[in-house]
Amino acid sequence: MIDKELIKSIISEGYEYIPQVNIIHREIEMEEYGNYVFVGVRQAGKSYTLYEQMQKKIANGTPLENLVYINFDDERLYGMKAEELDLILQANYSLRENQPIFFFDEIQNVCGWENFARRLANQKYEVYITGSNAKMLSRDIQTILGGRYIDIAVYPFSFKEFLSAKGIKLGTRWQYGQKRGEIERAFEEYFQWGGFPELLHFKEKRVWLNGLYNRIFFNDLIVRNKIKNEEALRLTLRKLAESLCQPLSFTRLCNMIKAVGVSCSTSTVIEYINHFTDSCLIFSVQNFASRFVEKATTKKFYFVDNGLLNLFLLNNQSALLENICAIEMKKRYGTRLYYYLHNIEVDFYVPDENLAIQVSYKLADENTIKRETDALLKLHKLHPLNKAIIITKDEEKTITKNDLNIEFIPVWKWLLQ
Repeated sequence: MIDKELIKSIISEGYEYIPQVNIIHREIEMEEYGNYVFVGVRQAGKSYTLYEQMQKKIANGTPLENLVYINFDDERLYGMKAEELDLILQANYSLRENQPIFFFDEIQNVCGWENFARRLANQKYEVYITGSNAKMLSRDIQTILGGRYIDIAVYPFSFKEFLSAKGIKLGTRWQYGQKRGEIERAFEEYFQWGGFPELLHFKEKRVWLNGLYNRIFFNDLIVRNKIKNEEALRLTLRKLAESLCQPLSFTRLCNMIKAVGVSCSTSTVIEYINHFTDSCLIFSVQNFASRFVEKATTKKFYFVDNGLLNLFLLNNQSALLENICAIEMKKRYGTRLYYYLHNIEVDFYVPDENLAIQVSYKLADENTIKRETDALLKLHKLHPLNKAIIITKDEEKTITKNDLNIEFIPVWKWLLQ
């Protein structure tokens, strides 16, 4: 039973907990008085973003009692309805008379939360919200919120944040000597196991990642979407991981699933991929060179973190490398990011930056180098490039061909640029 006394108890517990949290700084810029919606996969660090903002408020003179923190993953709030959200206001004003700042964690657990959030913004409250469902960034919800909130996608740690969390400071000569070796060793861990903040505290990283994946799979996919064919859903995700570096159509993916004897339809595959995207587990990149219909039906799919992808792979270093580059490119360029495939194949293309990037784990021979550089040169002839990069695991140099400078750069160094 949700009542005002329960909410008062939860608010009071926050006063004890908030100052004690050890903050890991996130590279997220915010306006001082803006209202925000932070969306990302479970355990990406959204809660840390709220804690950091709360501690900043306290450091700048805001009384602790003015901060109201509610975590809607709290089992005591299970089944809370939208009409009960006003109990938060009532409970706060029963405790004290003030103008609170609200921090709501995983609010998507309450169906219809958007109208309450809009009312708070209309009444000039300062509000920070997190959620694990990309539908929170949909046009429908943005229409309800009416431009009163700024939305920010939160990913697991970047490599720079990962180094900071491990206590590794870059310094002025981080690219050389002993510091370079320390960074490269740290990168091996980040490359294989990803950047979930909590994962830093665990030695058995695969066990922790398996636990996280199971929570996402059952809570955010099976239960939330009332999925009946669990086997088809699980196989769809596995086939996405195994086909990571290839453009994949919904029809082809459906055929791959049916080939192993699991009943499936193209419409079901589309539905499942939408669920994976909504849970912030995967994202997609379209082909710049394809027609409109193909843009919507044939895409490249990537996982939001290398650790989750690695659960599905058996020593596929090339896939991990392309995935980690895709994550960084998605952060930097959002919907402006494409791949290019039309007689030429280029892994990543940002047309408004005239930037093209190839990803190659090892440039073992001249034929590999020629294949990667020729694709960039052909694209440059069609769409003149300002910058062409080949990201490798550990090779570094610059060559010039046909007036185009092509930079070869190790992935760990590129991530820190």
